[in-house]
Amino acid sequence: MRDHSDLQAMNERSLTQQAAVRRATFSPGEVKTLRPFSIWEISQFMFDVPADTLRRKLADDPSLPQGETEEDGRQRWFSLAEINELRRRVKLRGKKLLPERPKGRAMRVAVSNFKGGVGKTVVAQHLANAAALDGYRVLCVDFDPQATLTHSMGLNEVKEWNTVWGIMCRDLCREADRIMASYDDPDDCPYPAADELPEDVQSIGAQRVQDFIQPTCWPTIDVIPSCANAAFVEFASAQYRGLHKAWTFFGCVARYLDELPDDQYDLIVFDCPPAIGYQSLNAAFAADILYVPSGPGYWEYDSTTSYLGQLGDAMGDISDGFATLAEDAGIKLPKTFLDVRLLMTRFEATNPLHSAMMDAFRNVFGADVCAHPIEMTRAVEQSGRFQMSVYEQDYRQMTRETWKRARQSFDRAYGEFKETLLVSWRAHSDGPEA
Repeated sequence: MRDHSDLQAMNERSLTQQAAVRRATFSPGEVKTLRPFSIWEISQFMFDVPADTLRRKLADDPSLPQGETEEDGRQRWFSLAEINELRRRVKLRGKKLLPERPKGRAMRVAVSNFKGGVGKTVVAQHLANAAALDGYRVLCVDFDPQATLTHSMGLNEVKEWNTVWGIMCRDLCREADRIMASYDDPDDCPYPAADELPEDVQSIGAQRVQDFIQPTCWPTIDVIPSCANAAFVEFASAQYRGLHKAWTFFGCVARYLDELPDDQYDLIVFDCPPAIGYQSLNAAFAADILYVPSGPGYWEYDSTTSYLGQLGDAMGDISDGFATLAEDAGIKLPKTFLDVRLLMTRFEATNPLHSAMMDAFRNVFGADVCAHPIEMTRAVEQSGRFQMSVYEQDYRQMTRETWKRARQSFDRAYGEFKETLLVSWRAHSDGPEA
């Protein structure tokens, strides 16, 4: 017979192996570092100019970042910080290199589906990395207790109170005080005040808004991490709802993000768990755009269909059951998205079954299906194995064409994502580009 102690022992063995993998994957100090980028990459994939044009620009102005030259003098390599300085200071063909950034707060995108293995984390990671290389400042929010996105960003030691669970505890305390203050006589309030909540909730509730945000090896990507111990957030949230029935639990993350300065980030990407629960509903209610990845098989299609229906039902139930409480909390219901997109992942263009499933998705969902799927390549497989995106992988460690094919697949998907983002962003913006 086996009980919970056996599961805990298996977890301990796996964590030991996990640490060994990270030591081999990252640096000896278990700190992930971001590789430099070559002039070939920068000119072809970021600035879209001939490499010789960029070299001439650098030669004409020695005050610009010059990168590090290989010993044979054949190639120069630049850090992302240097690339961003070039974006700020250089114009090529009369055009500035900074990406369009409409005024207002950052746009928020939830990558969500409750089918496991469809590539949610891969999509979230690659969209964040591509946006950072495009010049945007990105915040990733890891809602998934599997914490794969957190680990891919190089974070290993994460405390539960620094995760979305901590944000929800903090929100419960703040909302309890707000609701109590709305009564002329506190004795008339049927709900507990913050100081009547469990002590662990109160202690976490005292954290500041920036305390949850952690830096990563990418200078323009931060993360609100997750960890395996955060898996109990679903149980804890149900308990907290029982303690305070007027708490609009689905608005925690949206309220938290509204506290951040509008100009701190340009894009916020949510990696959601493979379930519809308290965390995924928070992601949905905080998101401006919903991105739904799906694999090219029938079971993925079936699961995606169920996910859309169940998420819609859950959001509809909240709109009906929490209308008055939401209005008091300043939440507008029903929740609306600026756009909803479905993205095919692990796609093989030469596989007739994959092509047939893509046609089926397009027949059902029409223009909501992204035109550019994520192709399955060796570089994509390695991104999961080594916790490194295609953008982080050094093309010198494989054939350049293999790496280039994978990068171009993600670049096409990102280009379509950026177009979707900017259309919604401009409509949502309170003025012209900042």
